[in-house]
Amino acid sequence: MPFFILLLAYVTRRSLDSADRLNTESIWRQSFSWGASAPSGREARVWPGIVIVIIPTLMLLALDYILRTLSLVVLASLVDYLLLVLLMGAPGWRLRMEVYAEAWRRGDMQAAWHHIKDSLPATERGTASAPEHLHLSVSSRFMVVMFERYFLIIFWYVVGGIAVAFLVRAVIALRDHWPQAAARIGFGVAANLLAWFPVRVLSFTFGLAGDLTGWLRAGRSSMSNFSATPPLVLMDAANSALTGYALEPSRFQKLHPDEWSEYGGRSFSAIRDLLNRSMLVWICVLALLVIAGFIA
Repeated sequence: MPFFILLLAYVTRRSLDSADRLNTESIWRQSFSWGASAPSGREARVWPGIVIVIIPTLMLLALDYILRTLSLVVLASLVDYLLLVLLMGAPGWRLRMEVYAEAWRRGDMQAAWHHIKDSLPATERGTASAPEHLHLSVSSRFMVVMFERYFLIIFWYVVGGIAVAFLVRAVIALRDHWPQAAARIGFGVAANLLAWFPVRVLSFTFGLAGDLTGWLRAGRSSMSNFSATPPLVLMDAANSALTGYALEPSRFQKLHPDEWSEYGGRSFSAIRDLLNRSMLVWICVLALLVIAGFIA
């Protein structure tokens, strides 16, 4: 049953993302508004955020246990479905990337940066950069968001259930939206620890879903680097698994200058297709595990 609930929630969430609906970021920000003030010198404390997310996590654990103990499996599955739809998703990215690719096609890099700058990390929003650097930043951010909003949630839901999936998503939200910037560093460390194994599983999946030979030659190196961050692991894996210099804009421009105006759209399509194929691999593997009886 959990596999089918997960599959249904994934399909629903993708449909909502395509329609740019049900963005939950504002809900997370409002939930953390209690931590907007902190005593001077204690802005880096993380325990208030931990309390805010631990309480609903324990409540979800208790609710799931009670429903399953009472054999209310259908109701428990409904709770899982609704929460997964809320926990997953990255609405707005499809439209932003389409506008970005169109601006790139026109050669208007200022417009491309303007449309995508709010989605970039805070350190990269201030000024426009060279097209090559901008595109790599956008590509990295897009892959990280898709990983955190889909693959990471799915992984921990399969491993630990809906309460663990909620906890993981809450930690990501704390890192992004906690009012005290100093505390976000600690939440970021926790988020990287939770992503350490899943991002390496996705890196390997990139090899299976893309150019396995290229991935074996270059992409797997970051997997064995314990300190490699999720963005680095994803960029290395995707760059080696993709063909056509999809993540090598400078090289593409030198080899195919006449096609440079199409590069932004082509690269985005290649990355999106790689992520979709990787999700298909995950779904197929989960289906095989269900058939083999390893998961329900």
